[in-house]
Amino acid sequence: MPSVIALDAMGSDRAPKPEIEGAIHAARNYGVRVLLIGPEPTVKAELERHPAASRLPIEIVHASEVITMKDKAVQAVRAKRDSSMRVGLRLVREGRAAGFVTAGNTGAAMATAKMVLGALHGVDRPALAAVFPTAPGTAAILLDVGANVDCKPRNLEQFAVMGEIYFRSMFGRSMLGRRPRVGLLSIGEEETKGNELTRESFQLLKRLPLNFVGNVEGRDLFNGHVDVIVADGFVGNVALKISEGVANLVRTVLKESLKATITSQVGYMLSRSAFTDFKKRIDHTEYGGAPLLGLKGVCIITHGSSNANAIKNAVRVAAEFAERHINQSIEQGLAALRPARVEVEASPVR
Repeated sequence: MPSVIALDAMGSDRAPKPEIEGAIHAARNYGVRVLLIGPEPTVKAELERHPAASRLPIEIVHASEVITMKDKAVQAVRAKRDSSMRVGLRLVREGRAAGFVTAGNTGAAMATAKMVLGALHGVDRPALAAVFPTAPGTAAILLDVGANVDCKPRNLEQFAVMGEIYFRSMFGRSMLGRRPRVGLLSIGEEETKGNELTRESFQLLKRLPLNFVGNVEGRDLFNGHVDVIVADGFVGNVALKISEGVANLVRTVLKESLKATITSQVGYMLSRSAFTDFKKRIDHTEYGGAPLLGLKGVCIITHGSSNANAIKNAVRVAAEFAERHINQSIEQGLAALRPARVEVEASPVR
């Protein structure tokens, strides 16, 4: 039976157009069943612009309210009880959908997901995990990228465990038996570098039954030397936004340079496949959205500026997350961590 994914049809900046186009591509390419959540008249009118969609496993689930980007997260969650976010997440909680995808207000999505789904046993705070392309042509994961601005060392310890399990579940097949390398984002590789949070977190992470490689720096997001990078949500979000800005700059400058002279244009025509591959490798829409790890359910959050390709891939990630039972693996990993933590906390200080 194909996975059923609930998609917030009213989340993106240009909703519901990219959501509906993305849903069509996902249903056609991945065989998933997509439930479009939103005001039925609005969603239906846009869906009818694609006659071929009538032959695909796509349905509309009515939600009378929409949380906008301008809404304050906590107020919107409380006031808009029939929002497309809340209805979609209820479908996940009730088992009618395997996962939920939204390109809407990130703060509201996180708050609603925590309230409707709740956290897994052993998780203090769920974390957003973003995927980055690396120089060797593989991928790396950075978490948290914005769910928790203020963190404690214990939070980063849990992020490391959840991130390692997520990476292993999604990308482990290409690792040839090697365990994912986990690093702590800091301002230097030495154990003593960083602020109080990173120094205390370092001591916790090096005791974990993980392949912890120590502190890593910003450049390690892309060089392929590490697979999972752990940070608090403030630092992680800044790193994410800077990286996206640089990627956009590279694309823009390269495009302008290729148009600058006849020689450049001829060179582009001769190397079109290479440039297409380059663009695809640095395109964040190819990686789908960021999963909110640590929930009793699957919730994928993607950009408000998402296009149809980003939505399609976010639906794919949600389906793969559910099919690979990543939440069960996270819960088991954290359960195994608890006895070790009790032993460490009970040991006398020397």
